[in-house]
Amino acid sequence: MKVLAVLAAGVAFCGCTVVGPDYRTPDRDGVQDPAAIQPFLGAASPAVSGVAPVNEWWRLYDDPQLSRLIEQAVAANSNLRVAAANLEAARAALTETKSAGAVHAGVSGGVARDQESGEDHLLDVKVPAENVAAAGVSVSYEVDLVGKLRRAIEASQANAEATEAAMHLARVSLVVGVTRAYAQACSAGRQHLVAERAIDLQAQSLAVTERLYKAGRGVRTDVTRARSQLAQLRSALPGFESQQQAALYSLAMLLGRPPADYPKAVEACRDIPLVARPIPVGDGASLLARRPDVREAESRLAQATARIGVATADLYPTITLGASGGASGLLDDFGRPSTQKFTVGPLISWTIPDRGARARVRESEAASRAALARFDGAVLGALRETETSLSTYTHEIQRNDALRLARDAAARAASETADFYRLGRVTYLADLDAERTLANADAALAASDAQKALDQVDLFQALGGGW
Repeated sequence: MKVLAVLAAGVAFCGCTVVGPDYRTPDRDGVQDPAAIQPFLGAASPAVSGVAPVNEWWRLYDDPQLSRLIEQAVAANSNLRVAAANLEAARAALTETKSAGAVHAGVSGGVARDQESGEDHLLDVKVPAENVAAAGVSVSYEVDLVGKLRRAIEASQANAEATEAAMHLARVSLVVGVTRAYAQACSAGRQHLVAERAIDLQAQSLAVTERLYKAGRGVRTDVTRARSQLAQLRSALPGFESQQQAALYSLAMLLGRPPADYPKAVEACRDIPLVARPIPVGDGASLLARRPDVREAESRLAQATARIGVATADLYPTITLGASGGASGLLDDFGRPSTQKFTVGPLISWTIPDRGARARVRESEAASRAALARFDGAVLGALRETETSLSTYTHEIQRNDALRLARDAAARAASETADFYRLGRVTYLADLDAERTLANADAALAASDAQKALDQVDLFQALGGGW
């Protein structure tokens, strides 16, 4: 009964008080602002849709090669392996923190030949050596008097959630990187092809000009100008080849390979990857719930809030309920009643708070305010990036449509002018200008297609989808 009374008295110290603030999403934050959770300003464009974004957004391209590259990158990328290891460590730390609030048990034992000092017992003779033995078992439990363990678990849980969001962010960044590098490689190939077609047309024009000159129907200046235009068009090819190689090397790195082991199949790509259908973008509320950087920032804020409680709890006493039992004594007597012992009761310890302990509370409060500011910045940054990407993408579509009309008109004009030139109804300069206009229109449209592809990737990254 006395043992039970001691334990009951210890438990009675444990109240329901949990020091420190409870975390909740700040009322003044952008997450709660009606202007932040409404449909996007740029969602009125027919190029996008207000429906919820899909998770695996890269499948909207309907490109099996791109999907395979992404699967390979997710399996092999080094940054993603680091993020996965960090998450595993954070979850292990959470398990460790939770175990602090459990009952802890221990056992001990040993046998030794013991020679004690006679003078330790105020004797001037040598004490004979004896065989001694000891064994025992102990059980302890820390009473969470003011919620220190609970706040520590909250902090560790928030850290694990933030680390998981960071891994999701790493995945999103990886998929975006693979898609962007793939689009850049294909775009460079497409622009190279367009330049080659322009070169072929100019080479044909040069041949016609040379024949006319030799037949006495042209002038030497026309031949020189045609050759100059041909050389100028050829000068663009090395730039496109360099861009393609850089994109292929980036793909190799993202796939966890050396540069020489880049995906050879992509080298032949000439079709710029574009999503033909309206891109689903959702609204501000779904964006903030989906973006991994926003979720990470909020989890860090929750972690910092919980650490205020941990620091505050250090100002209070610590109570540990414990019990131990065992035996110690001469080996020949081991186990007899004379060697048995036990201890039961609470242990109360308290480090009287000093300026350092109170400073740690203020430090935790300041860290929480900094985490709140980072959370605010993440929310506003997510909204800004998405609106900017939407505006850039929709305006590039308008520009692309205009360039396509201009290219079609230039193609018709070049064809008509070439016919007139062969009939001698226009000068060579008119034909050369028409060909140059067509070449420039083709190049401008290919460059716009490439930019449109990159703008789509930027929009997908801003939307934060994927996991």
